[in-house]
Amino acid sequence: MQNKGLVKLFAVLFGLVSIYQLSFTFKNNQIDEAAKTFAESKHDNPDDINAEEVRYIDSLSNIEAYNMGIASFTGKEVKEKAMNLGLDLKGGLNVILQISVKDILFGLSNNSKDPAFNKALSDAQEIQKNAQESYLESFFTAWEVVKGDQKLASPDIFANRDLDDVIDISMTDADVKNKLQEKVDESIVSAFEVLRKRIDQFGVTSPNIQRLGNSGRVLVELPGVKDVQRATELITTTAQLQFWDVAKPGELGTFLNQANEILKAKLDVDEKEEAVEVQDTVATDSTDTKDSTIDDLLGETSTDSTAVKTVVNPIGDMIVAVYPNTQGGLFAIESSNKELLASYLEMSEVRAALPANARYTKFVFGLPYIANAETGIEYIDLYALKGNRDNEPELSGGVVTDARQSFSQSNQPSVSMQMNAKGSKVWEEMTGRANQNQSQIAIVLDDIVYSAPTASNGAISGGNTEISGNFTVKEAEDLANVLRAGKLPAKAEIVQADQVGPSLGKEAIESGTKSFLIALSLVLIWMILYYGKAGIFADIALLLNILLIFGVLSGLGAVLTLPGLAGIVLTIGMSVDANVLIFERIREELGKGKSQKEAVKDGFANALSSILDANITTGLTALILFVFGTGPIKGFATTLLIGILTSLFTAIFITRLLVDWYVNSGKKLDFSTSITKNLFKNNKINFIGKRKVAYVVSGILIAVCLGSLFTNKLDQGIDFVGGRTYQVRFDDAVSSEAVAKDLTAVFQSVEVKTIGSANQLKISTKYKVDENSVEVDEEVQTMLFNGLKSYLPEGLSYADFSEGKNNIGKVLSSKVSPTIADDIKRESLLAVLGSLVVVFLYILFRFKRWQFSLGAVAAVFHDVIIVLGIFSLLYKFMPFSMEIDQAFIAAILTVIGYSLNDTVVVFDRIREVLAERAGFKGGVNINSAINSTLSRTLNTSLTTLVVLLAMFIFGAESLRGLLFALIVGVVVGTYSSVFIATPLMYDTLKNKGIAPPKEEDSKK
Repeated sequence: MQNKGLVKLFAVLFGLVSIYQLSFTFKNNQIDEAAKTFAESKHDNPDDINAEEVRYIDSLSNIEAYNMGIASFTGKEVKEKAMNLGLDLKGGLNVILQISVKDILFGLSNNSKDPAFNKALSDAQEIQKNAQESYLESFFTAWEVVKGDQKLASPDIFANRDLDDVIDISMTDADVKNKLQEKVDESIVSAFEVLRKRIDQFGVTSPNIQRLGNSGRVLVELPGVKDVQRATELITTTAQLQFWDVAKPGELGTFLNQANEILKAKLDVDEKEEAVEVQDTVATDSTDTKDSTIDDLLGETSTDSTAVKTVVNPIGDMIVAVYPNTQGGLFAIESSNKELLASYLEMSEVRAALPANARYTKFVFGLPYIANAETGIEYIDLYALKGNRDNEPELSGGVVTDARQSFSQSNQPSVSMQMNAKGSKVWEEMTGRANQNQSQIAIVLDDIVYSAPTASNGAISGGNTEISGNFTVKEAEDLANVLRAGKLPAKAEIVQADQVGPSLGKEAIESGTKSFLIALSLVLIWMILYYGKAGIFADIALLLNILLIFGVLSGLGAVLTLPGLAGIVLTIGMSVDANVLIFERIREELGKGKSQKEAVKDGFANALSSILDANITTGLTALILFVFGTGPIKGFATTLLIGILTSLFTAIFITRLLVDWYVNSGKKLDFSTSITKNLFKNNKINFIGKRKVAYVVSGILIAVCLGSLFTNKLDQGIDFVGGRTYQVRFDDAVSSEAVAKDLTAVFQSVEVKTIGSANQLKISTKYKVDENSVEVDEEVQTMLFNGLKSYLPEGLSYADFSEGKNNIGKVLSSKVSPTIADDIKRESLLAVLGSLVVVFLYILFRFKRWQFSLGAVAAVFHDVIIVLGIFSLLYKFMPFSMEIDQAFIAAILTVIGYSLNDTVVVFDRIREVLAERAGFKGGVNINSAINSTLSRTLNTSLTTLVVLLAMFIFGAESLRGLLFALIVGVVVGTYSSVFIATPLMYDTLKNKGIAPPKEEDSKK
C-alpha cells in the first residue's frame, strides 16, 4: 500500500479529533450528574429538583467548566459542543407546525367580510385534506368556482389601503396571485423568525428549528423540555407586536428602594442563602460598573465579588449596569437572574409599592446580549412600560404595513418602517410625547423588548419612520422581520407531535447501551473465532470505526436518536462485511499457492470493486432516506451514511496497515483458525439447477403475502392515517380488552394494544383528528385520563398522569393530522420507488447489461413484498407493535440496501468469473461464482443477524417492529441474492449468446 505514512497521520488525526469532540459529551454528562446530585441534596419535590438542576447548570454557563490545558471552555460552550440527544433518548417534545396561510390571506385582505372570499378560504381548507398542493393553490382553485364577476383586486378584498403600494384594482387575478405568493412567503419567514426567537428565549438545551421546504411547515425539536404545556403554548400563540411608552429611570427610583426593603423583610434566611449561593456560583468581574448612580437609585451594594455575600439589596445585588450604560433598558442584570428578578417584581407586596400614577407598570425584559467578549457573560435589560387598566398598548403591530432593513445617513444599519393612516396618527402622538419627555418607545413582541428608540428629532408624522440604534445588519433584519410579523399575525397549528417522557428516554439509553455493548462484543468475538489473528486486526479497525462515527456525529452537531443508535449497531454488523470480503479474497489467493505478501496485495486489490459497489448501493438508499425522512428517521440515515464512509476508511486503509505491518515483520497470518480453515472450500452446489424450485417456493410465498395484504391488510400507524396515540403505564397488569371497552364509550373509536409488558398499553384514537388546536389536544388527553381513572393509582392527579411521574401515566404521545399523514404516505412511496430507480440505474452503469439491473430490482421487490406480507400475517399476534410507520419505511429502505449489497457482491464475482472463462457454459461458471462468495455471504449475514437479534432482545421496545423487519429482510435478502437475482439474470441473458463485457477492474 502506497502512502502508509499519510494513512497513519490521518488515522491519528481523525482519532484525536473524535476523542476531542467526545470529551465534551463526557464532561457535559459529569456536569448534569453534579447538577442532579446538588439538586437532590437541596430538595425532595421533583419539580423543585428540576428547577434547581436548571439553576445549577445556568450558573456555569459563563464561567470555566472544562479546562483541557491548551484551552478552557465555559459551561455553555461545553453544552453546545456535547453530542445532542434526540427526544426519544432524552425525553421532550418534537412538533411540526403548519403556519396558517389562511390567516395570512385573511390579514392581507384587512379582515374582509366579502362572502365569496370567505367561502373560498373555507373551501380551500376542505380541498387541502386530500391535496398535495399548497393552501394558496387550493384557495385559487376554490376562488375560481365562487368568484362570479368579482376580482381579487377589489377594494373589499386585496386592493385595500394596507396593500395600496402592492396591489391595485387594475390587476388581474393572475397578477394578484404572484403578489400574494410573495407576501405569503415573506410572512412565513417572519413567523419563522418569531418562533426562533421564542424558542431561544425558552432556554432549552440544543433546540432545533427548521423550515420544511416551502410548505409553510416548521419542525421544532425541544429535547429535555420539562414544561410541555408551556412549550406548546409558546410555539402556537399568535405573535403580538406592540408599541409602549417607556418609564424613565428616575420615575421608579423610590419604588425600587421600597421594593428592596419589602423583599428583605419577606425573604427568610434559608431563601436568602439559597438565592445567593446560586448567584455566587458565577464569579463576575462586572461589579466594578456599579457606581454612585446605583447607590442613589437602589441603596448600598456589595462590590466584593470574591467574598461570601449577604443579601443587602435583593434587586440591587443583581444589577451590573444602569441606564444609559445599558442597551436601552432601566438597568441590566445577568441573564441567569432573569426568572428570580421577574418573580420579585410580580409579588403582590412589591407591586403594592408602585406609585398611584404607575400602578399598571409592566416589567419586561429585552433580548440577551454580551457586553464584554472577554468575560462572555450574558446580560439582559429590564424595561418599565407605562401600562393601563386594560393592559392594552396604545399602538399594536397591525398598523405596520411594511418594514425593511436599511442604512442611516451615517451608513449604520437601521430599519425603515411604514404605518397605515390610523397608525401614523397615533405614532405621531407617541413620538411627540417621547420627544417632549426625552423618553423612549418600546417595540415589544411576545413581551420581549426588541428595541427602545428615542424620538430625538421630534414627532414623526406620516408613519414613515427610521429606527436606528447600535444594530448589526443581522439584528436590523431580525427587527424588520418582527415588525412585518406584527402586521400579519398567523397562528401555527401542530399537525404532527411526539412527546416522550424523561423516564422512557432514560430506559431507551440504558437498553440501547446494553444492546450496543452486547452486539459489539459478539461481533468482536466472532471475528477472532473465524479469522484468528486477522480477526484481531479487523476488531481494531471496527473499534476505531465506532470512535469515528461518534466523533463525526458530535463534531457535526448531529442529533443522536434511538433509530440513529440502531443505525450504528446495524453499521457494526455491516461494517465487518468489507473485512470479510478482503479476508476471503486473501484466503483464495493463498489457496492458489501465492506467497503471503502477494496474497495480501492481490486480496485487497480484488476485493476493492465489490466493497465499493456494495457500499455505494447501500449508501444510495441511505441518502434517499436522509432526503425524504424527518426527525428520528433522518438520524437513522445520518448514522448509516457516516458509518458507511468510516467503514470504508477503516477496512481499506487501517486493516491493510495492520495486516501489512504484521506480514512484513515475517510472521505468518492464516486468516482462519483450525475450525474454519476448510469451511466452504470446494463447494459445488448447483444453484442454477435448483432455480426452478426456488421460483416455485418464492411464488408461493409471494402469493400468500399478497393474499394477506389484500385481505388482512396492514396495521397502518397514525403516521399514515392520522390520529393521536398515547403510551400509558400502570401500576399492575391491565386487560387491553377491558380498557378498550371503557374508552370506546369515551371516544367512540379507539384501538388499544399491549406493548411489551402487561402493564403498558398503546392507545390510539381518531377523535377530533381534524382539529389541531392546543385546546382540543388538552381536551382529548383529559378525556383519556378520566376514562382510565379506574385503572390508575388512587389520588394520581391529572398533572402527574400527563408527566408520567414515577413512571406511571402517559410516558409517550404522538399526533399526526390527516393532511400531513397523506404527505408522509406519498413521500414514503416516493422514497421506496426512488431508491429502486436509482439502484437500477447504478447497476446498469456498473454492469453494462439491463439484465443485471432487472435481477437485482426483482429480488428487491421479492424481499419487500415478503417483509410486508409477514407483517400483514403476524401483526395481530405478535407481542410488540408492527405498525407501518416512518420507522418501518426506514427498515424497508435498509432492507433494499442490504439486499442489493448482497446481490452486487455476487454479481461482481460473476462478472469476474465470466470475464476470465468467457461464457455461461450451462450455468457452471455462474455456480462457481456463487460458491466462491458463499463464505462471505453467510458470514456477513450471520454477523448482521447476531447484531440485530441482540438489539431486538435487549433493545428498546419502540424499535422492535423496525428490528423485526430488518431481521426478516436480512434472511430473505440473503436468499434472494442467490436464488432470485442471479437466476433471473441468467435466464434473461443466457439466450443472448454473449457474456457480459470485460472490465478493467474485473481482470483480477
